Amino acid sequence: MESKPPIMAVFFPKKNLSYIKYFLYILQKKAMPEGPSIVILKEVVQQFTGQTIISVSGSSTIGIGRIEGQTVISFKSWGKHFLICFEDFTIRIHLLMFGTYRINERKDRKPQLNLTFSNGEINLYSCSIKFLEGDVNLHYDWTTDVMNEAWNPELAANKLQMIPDQMICDALLDQNIFAGVGNIIKNEVLYRTYVHPESLVGKVPSAVLKKVIDECSIYSFDFLEWKKNYVLREHWLIYTKKHCQRCNLPTQYKHTGLRNRRSFYCPNCQNLYL
Repeated sequence: MESKPPIMAVFFPKKNLSYIKYFLYILQKKAMPEGPSIVILKEVVQQFTGQTIISVSGSSTIGIGRIEGQTVISFKSWGKHFLICFEDFTIRIHLLMFGTYRINERKDRKPQLNLTFSNGEINLYSCSIKFLEGDVNLHYDWTTDVMNEAWNPELAANKLQMIPDQMICDALLDQNIFAGVGNIIKNEVLYRTYVHPESLVGKVPSAVLKKVIDECSIYSFDFLEWKKNYVLREHWLIYTKKHCQRCNLPTQYKHTGLRNRRSFYCPNCQNLYL
C-alpha cells in the first residue's frame, strides 16, 4: 500500500485531495495527547524540581527570557495541561495535536522552548505556551481532573445534570467536567459501560451514568500503566476496532456530536438512550 506523504510536503496525495483536506485527514487520524500522557511527562521531569534554569532558548515569541534564573517550585498537570510552576508565575504547556518533548536530548530542529538546568534539559516542540501569573491554584479547579487526588465525581454528576440534551460523547470531552479525558478514553469508557456515544446525558439511567463517571478516572489510570509499559494499544477494546469483542459483530465508526470526533461503538451491545 502506498504510504501518505508527510503533511508538510508541497505535493498532494493521490485522489487529488487538496492540502487542506489532507491536513484534516491527518488530524482525524492523529490522537491528541490525553491526561495520562501528561502525567507521564510530569513524572519524567521531576529530576528538575528545585533546580534553577541556567539558560532559555527556543522559537517561542512570548517573552521566554523571563524564565532564565528562575527556580522550579514544582511540576503539575491538569488534564491535558503540563504546568511548570515558579514562585510568581507558571508556564502552561499544551501539546495540542502534534506537540512532543525530549528530556536530556534534542530533535534535529529548534525547539519551541528549551529549558537548560545544571543536570539536564527539557525541550518542547509544536506546543502552545502561555504564562499564568500568580498562584497556579487560582487558575485551576483540581476537582475536575480525573487523575488528580482532588477529583470529585459528584461535582461531575452535578455538571452533567445541567446539560441533559447533550450527547454523552460530547460531555465526556468537556475539559471543565472531565479534565484529561480524550477521544481514546471516551471511546473505551463508553464501551466498558455499554453506552452508545450518541446517547443523551439526561436519558442515561443514573446508575449507568455513575459508572461512566467513575470509569473515566479508573480507565485513565489503566491507560497510564499500559502506556508506561508500551502496551496501550494491546488493551484497546473498541478504539479503531472493526469487530466487537463481546458480540463478535461489526462495529460502527462515525464522527459524532457537536465536537465531530471519531466514535467507535457496537450498535448491538452499547445502549442508545434517547
